[in-house]
Amino acid sequence: MNTAHIPKVGFVSLGCPKALTDSELILTQLSAQGYQTSKTFEGADLVIVNTCGFIDDAVKESLDTIGEALAANGKVIVTGCLGARSNTDGSNMVRALHPSVLAVTGPHATQEVMDAVHLHLPKPHDAFIDLIPPHNIDTGVKLTPKHYAYLKISEGCNHRCTFCIIPSMRGDLVSRPIGDVLKEAHALFESGVKELLVISQDTSAYGVDVQYRTGFWDGKPIKTKTLELAKALGDIAQSYGAWVRLHYVYPYPSVDDIIPLMATGHVLPYLDVPFQHSHPDVLKRMKRPASGEKNLERIQRWREMCPQIVIRSTFIAGFPGETEEEFDHLLDFMREAKIDRAGCFAYSPVEGATANQIPGMLPQALRQERTARFMQVAEEVSVNKLTYRVGDTLQVLIDSAPGSGRKGGVGRSYAEAPEIDGVVRLLPSEKISKVLKVGEFTRAKVVSTQGHDLIASPI
Repeated sequence: MNTAHIPKVGFVSLGCPKALTDSELILTQLSAQGYQTSKTFEGADLVIVNTCGFIDDAVKESLDTIGEALAANGKVIVTGCLGARSNTDGSNMVRALHPSVLAVTGPHATQEVMDAVHLHLPKPHDAFIDLIPPHNIDTGVKLTPKHYAYLKISEGCNHRCTFCIIPSMRGDLVSRPIGDVLKEAHALFESGVKELLVISQDTSAYGVDVQYRTGFWDGKPIKTKTLELAKALGDIAQSYGAWVRLHYVYPYPSVDDIIPLMATGHVLPYLDVPFQHSHPDVLKRMKRPASGEKNLERIQRWREMCPQIVIRSTFIAGFPGETEEEFDHLLDFMREAKIDRAGCFAYSPVEGATANQIPGMLPQALRQERTARFMQVAEEVSVNKLTYRVGDTLQVLIDSAPGSGRKGGVGRSYAEAPEIDGVVRLLPSEKISKVLKVGEFTRAKVVSTQGHDLIASPI
């Protein structure tokens, strides 16, 4: 019997779903090579912190977490977006503040992280005596609940938005081969996933970098293009009775072709579109790839093609040079566009972003005040739209159901993505025999609303 110490790696994943999928790749490699992993620092031989470096609050959280890991454990490897950030003098930001870290890499750097782990904690795996880890090689380790998963279709971005430093951290767009994407999707559905959330920096641009090259899936040719991908994912999902949800879709004219798939339920009628602003002059200063004047028309056209569509978006208030008139334009846009779910960030001057050189930096208090005013309007629009759903019967994917749902549960309909939108709060069923199970669907009738949430009775 082998009683040798099994090396243990503590792991912390911060930031967006795209960072989460990077974490899943690293954890899969660690597991495949025989390392134990944990969410705690204590008792670990070393700690990996996957950081976020996009806005000031995220940078602070990442730096604080690195400090905590160093204090609790002492041996820390840093990866992720913050790892790619430099100070104005060209020095690495993480190394300058935490010089004792063992290694620093940027995002999407599984091999570099594994090289650092091997250097400081030699791998235990012996192919002759160890068993293969019990993970599906096509899906790997997942950090989400078993019933939903993120599917990353590309890395990086070709846009040069003035407020953003993601291209400097994650590089230009690199689309994954469509056959690989569909193979992973099939494996995820096969493993019991009921909702697949498609993510990237720019989902609409999938395949642009490879000129929409033809790939192969299931022995058939298929173009590396968002529409073809959505169709194929919908086909696979339908055979498993599962959902496909699209995130980070830029409002290009080509998106119009995807809406009919939503109208038929082939993919969920839910579109996550980062509009960021509405005024054409602000969008020009932001160097956004879509024109503000056309976005209202686009939204109206989408709703004509698919009346049940739910649109989520994010916006920035207090961008450099934003006048009161331009901000009022944004509020009017929110009211007219009736965006179902909206988030808003006060502009944050991220180091390295070209927007910092734009004249007219607004006082922090004014940026915060405009963010609060925007969210007030956004909440009025959202809550008002929810009232129209009272009386509807929905298909709800159950996320939580203590005691088989005898006291009710929590789930989501097609209109709610996990963690960023509201939820459907399920009442105890009137039928004693009715059981609610996490990861399964139930039909439920909406009886009322509560803030951003719906209250529904299982049928």
